[in-house]
Amino acid sequence: MQFHHHGYVSGDPRVQPASGIGLAREPELPDEMDVLIVGAGPAGMIAAAQLAQFPGISTRLIDRRPDRLAVGQADGIQARTVETFQAFGFANRIIEEAYRITEMCFWKPDPANPENIVRAARTPDDPHGMSEFPHLIVNQARVLDYFAEYARNAPGRLEPDWGWEFVTLRVEEEGDHPVVVTLRRAADAGASAGTAEGEQRTVRAKYVLGADGARSRVREAIGRRLEGDQAFHAWGVMDVLAETDFPDIRTKCAIQSHDGGSILHIPREGNHLFRMYVDLGEVAPDDNGRVRQTTQAEVEERANRILHPYTLTVKNVAWRSVYEVGHRVTDKFDDVPADEIATRTPRVFITGDACHTHSAKAGQGMNVSMQDGWNISWKLAHVLEGRAPEELLHTYSAERQQIAVNLIEFDKQWSSLMAAKPEEMEDPSELEDFYMKTIEFPAGFMTRYEPSMLIADDAHQELASGFPIGKRFKSHPVVRVCDANPKQLGHHHRADGRWRVYVFADAAAPAQPGRVADLAQWLVSAPDSPVVAFTPDGSDLDAWFDVKVIYQQDHTRVEMNEVPAVFLPKVGPFQVADYEKVYAADPADDIFEARGISRDGAIVVVRPDHYVSAVLPLDAAAELAGFFAGVFRRQSAGV
Repeated sequence: MQFHHHGYVSGDPRVQPASGIGLAREPELPDEMDVLIVGAGPAGMIAAAQLAQFPGISTRLIDRRPDRLAVGQADGIQARTVETFQAFGFANRIIEEAYRITEMCFWKPDPANPENIVRAARTPDDPHGMSEFPHLIVNQARVLDYFAEYARNAPGRLEPDWGWEFVTLRVEEEGDHPVVVTLRRAADAGASAGTAEGEQRTVRAKYVLGADGARSRVREAIGRRLEGDQAFHAWGVMDVLAETDFPDIRTKCAIQSHDGGSILHIPREGNHLFRMYVDLGEVAPDDNGRVRQTTQAEVEERANRILHPYTLTVKNVAWRSVYEVGHRVTDKFDDVPADEIATRTPRVFITGDACHTHSAKAGQGMNVSMQDGWNISWKLAHVLEGRAPEELLHTYSAERQQIAVNLIEFDKQWSSLMAAKPEEMEDPSELEDFYMKTIEFPAGFMTRYEPSMLIADDAHQELASGFPIGKRFKSHPVVRVCDANPKQLGHHHRADGRWRVYVFADAAAPAQPGRVADLAQWLVSAPDSPVVAFTPDGSDLDAWFDVKVIYQQDHTRVEMNEVPAVFLPKVGPFQVADYEKVYAADPADDIFEARGISRDGAIVVVRPDHYVSAVLPLDAAAELAGFFAGVFRRQSAGV
């Protein structure tokens, strides 16, 4: 965490100085805004948190609820999501209160006595070291609280506008705020500044982001539909406090019984609460939702049949539901038909459950939704600030729609296996084998974006094989040279809208002339350097591009006075040096070795949401300039 560069800070450094619209935020919803976000769930809240970092952009977040969510339905937090929390500054805080999943147990019928279950296998949750962050369980409401706090403390001082529900919208062909939105004061919102319950009003926005759930009215307004099928299989889910003799009650479990169905068991944070997804069996095609009337007593009776010979006595129900598995995805995540992409750019976007619905048992809904929201929000900021052309917005649907399709295919396999009886499987260990074989997918690390204006080709991938182009930048320990502190390199990539350019140096010492010195000089002086061409006049050198260097030598062999100026930029109103961009490999855990980085060095370009955009040689200045010229608009003639 960095502070003091704007002057001495004696209070909470997580509260950033207000600026722009944050200096005089309108308490009531204005008539016009740059971005209107509909829905304060995971996708909407992360988008609001990201856009609050841009105080020149007027962003408002509405939700029909009168106040914060009290009890959330989602609770699984995958490791990729915790990496995202780190970018927003609260990973360690939420880890402290969450339940941490370290292994999963698989229970099956006892071969000697099939009506009883026995533990058949234990599997580690992350046997391959996919991330330094853990797999967590924590209430969705707390996730939203942290994002709300971040937005409230950001320069834009964004707060949700509670008690407004979306009615419909239309997009006009002309005007600075072409999206005309009709809203209605929600029934339970109470009176506010002249608006009574049920009263409608019209607002205008440059862009609208629909994060309003599976029954999305925003999706309906732009003519998109969820398409897919229903599995005709029902599950009862309950968060409960209970008395039980089941020995793995504080361990995540997949439990299969011989004739009583299955349970996915997940301990909750706080040491006492746990969640059970209880298999209620097949649902007739003409059921018409009657299965949703299944009582809590019936779900508990079913759970006891599956757990036999163990027993479960529920003492308190915090939350419960009955649902039928459905697998649906929207064909496009914005308002531009495929045949009009070349002639106009999007104005309305949908995210999260408005785009994809599936079972809850793979723990993907909230996690994928947040990646949707982060993906579109930094792109909107780039366009609204004039950094990038409007064509950038086409990449949102192109990237995230395919991820949703992949998610649906995975969830179909996983939910089918969870619902299958052991005797229906070709191999008794099929469920745990599938879990281990596909573990990278639910953890959030299989996402790989295809080449586009944001993702370069893989012509130079061999220079950094451990940073696959299109996949997330996987952090690794390094040593910060200025103070010899061990650090995770990726943890300084915060959600501030900046691009990261990691310069992995060759074997030459910093004081020696060579490719790193030449690249550093080019970055601060050449007209086609992205730092020169795109950083606005009067801004800090690292305002839009955070350029870091990682030397191969031990940190004791790197003299700070010999490091090129681009890696020690002057920042803030007092123009003091930022020393936290110069790193060295840790001899005990060499990043060059671990990430397959050439000893001849490499440039790794990472976009604002952690995904690797390009890998280039140290002397590929022209290619680096060409890549950024396809993303950014020129801002200045010099820094």
